[in-house]
Amino acid sequence: MRLSPRIEGIGESATLALDARYKALKQSGVDVVGFGAGEPDFPTPEHIKEAGIAAIRANFTRYTAAGGIDELRTAIADRLREDQGVRYEPAQTIVTSGAKHAIYNVVQALCAEGDEVIIPAPYWVSYPEIVKTAGATPVILECRESEGWRIDPERLKRAITRRTRLVIVNSPGNPTGWIGSRDEMQSLVDLANAHDFYVLSDEIYSKLAPPKTFVGPATLPRATDRVIVVDGVSKAYSMTGWRIGWAIGPKPLVQAMLRFQSQATSHPSSVSQKAAVAALRGDQSVVRTMADEFEKRRRLMVDGLRRIPGFTLAEPKGAFYAFPRVSTFFGGKVGNVVIRDSASFAETCLDVARVAIVPGAPFGAEGHVRLSYATSNDEIQRGLDRLAEFARSIERPARSTPPAIHG
Repeated sequence: MRLSPRIEGIGESATLALDARYKALKQSGVDVVGFGAGEPDFPTPEHIKEAGIAAIRANFTRYTAAGGIDELRTAIADRLREDQGVRYEPAQTIVTSGAKHAIYNVVQALCAEGDEVIIPAPYWVSYPEIVKTAGATPVILECRESEGWRIDPERLKRAITRRTRLVIVNSPGNPTGWIGSRDEMQSLVDLANAHDFYVLSDEIYSKLAPPKTFVGPATLPRATDRVIVVDGVSKAYSMTGWRIGWAIGPKPLVQAMLRFQSQATSHPSSVSQKAAVAALRGDQSVVRTMADEFEKRRRLMVDGLRRIPGFTLAEPKGAFYAFPRVSTFFGGKVGNVVIRDSASFAETCLDVARVAIVPGAPFGAEGHVRLSYATSNDEIQRGLDRLAEFARSIERPARSTPPAIHG
């Protein structure tokens, strides 16, 4: 069968593929510790579930407006104003089937053949693939582990060309846990104005950041016409399966996205939209409770990884991931298996230690692996113990000790 060249050039999501294998092993009765998927283990808060149930009972199960119900679009604009002090009209908001869908819509509405989209690396695995679906070219901007993964404005400036249409920034970041500083974000906004491109700010982990650490680029001077904010309920409210996200930005872009979405998915789930209203309008202490627990888990994961010889780690500041370097194990052996790269490290770790982790290469950072600590303290400790034993079992090649990583 002849398929579209764009489809042929798109790879499967590495994180979803790993999660599928992990779940298959669990279902078959294998004792596996899962550090793979970025999915909170907390249940959706009760008042949100009740709102979804109430919507079903009220027969709120029919089509809605393509861009989402007015009640939710208003709640989104109000929540952004309350959280960040940024004022947008509900008409500048579009509700989508998850934040990934919002990113896809933005790229489809903005980008065309020949355009370039700058993506700081390490990046979420889907960004380059989404860019390719529009026929645009992903331009990968190296961010350095030794610098805490920050976006260097000079390297960014050198990456900009007359074809640059968009820069995608994710703070707090998946997979590194990086949180952009005010200076980094202001430099990005200034460059967008100077060189006539847009900034897509993926803020899906922002509500889980430690207090007073997150800076949204939309809050900065001269940002209103250049920044598109993407967010959703998946991470902060533990609603991954409800599939509600959104984009907020310049009205002409939102109108274009509405036209596109009306021909693609029509609208997000009606029931989920009502639940999302309850999430955004309801008691926000549930978010802080989860964030505080993630902070405890972060400390447990970071301290545990740093005690394992061969692992080095730049401090993750937010989200719920650690992204250690494991390249000192490359060339080593476990039995007859040679660990050649991050993929074989992750595969062997799952086969031998029964710990599911994600290789770094799909994130644009070979030599690393990603571990999600969105699981219980007991599971984190079990997994760390297994990782330490796995590391000891590897016959490592003789080589010099890598430089220490600070952050």
